[in-house]
Amino acid sequence: MKINPDKCVACGNCTYVCPMGAIYIDPVIKRATIDRDECVECYACYNGLSTEHLNPPLVRMVRKIFQMGRLRFDPEPDVCPTAAFEPDALQWPRVVRRAFSDPRATHESTGVQGRGTEEVKTNDVTLRVKRGEVGFTIEFGRPGIGVWLRDIQKMTWALAKAGVAFEKKNPFTLLMTDVTTGTIREDVLNEKVLSAIVEIKVGVERTEEIIKLVHEVEKEVETVISLGVGTRCDEQGEENVVAPILERLGYTLERAKTNVGLGRVTNSVEN
Repeated sequence: MKINPDKCVACGNCTYVCPMGAIYIDPVIKRATIDRDECVECYACYNGLSTEHLNPPLVRMVRKIFQMGRLRFDPEPDVCPTAAFEPDALQWPRVVRRAFSDPRATHESTGVQGRGTEEVKTNDVTLRVKRGEVGFTIEFGRPGIGVWLRDIQKMTWALAKAGVAFEKKNPFTLLMTDVTTGTIREDVLNEKVLSAIVEIKVGVERTEEIIKLVHEVEKEVETVISLGVGTRCDEQGEENVVAPILERLGYTLERAKTNVGLGRVTNSVEN
């Protein structure tokens, strides 16, 4: 994303809508400016602000006149008065930022919007996590923090060393050059995204091991990590295998998502 300096009138409205705090008013040029390192190309500024097409020189002149009289002339707080935002033609590898940060963007590798994962919402039918297995969704980043892909690699390295199975249809897995080592493409390591999810699965007996591993690695990662645990319920809709493990580790269990059997088979039993 870029801000056209010829159109910007430095009203500052855009600084409040950026979830990464990447937009600021440059005191030297007196224009809104985007910190490209911190910008994750989520398009919150472009999609979130209403736009007007006022004449920029006229708006600046009126504001100066008002300032001389110690008065203020500012546009409504949810408006860019001069339509100063202009999307860049994103190239690789920067386009990765938008794929993982803009919920409206379709991830090319999966055809799914946002971060490109269905997680385990249709697991009873897709059979991604089978009986005797536990699936983990490890989510990195949040608005206001984001995450560098090089930090996620610290986790995927550790997980791969532990011999986990990465979800093949997860878009982050597709960024790996070697799933056996969890190594991510070198050309995307210095890209920052709003958030990303790594999905793995292991046997139920390894539940505690993986949770402890994630907790150890997160100490080396400069972002927030959310860990989701998914497993299959029995015929009565109860789960009495993984739940006791989590409770013993001190977690208060909350059932976040329950599959009602909708969807179609995408993973064969033998896989």
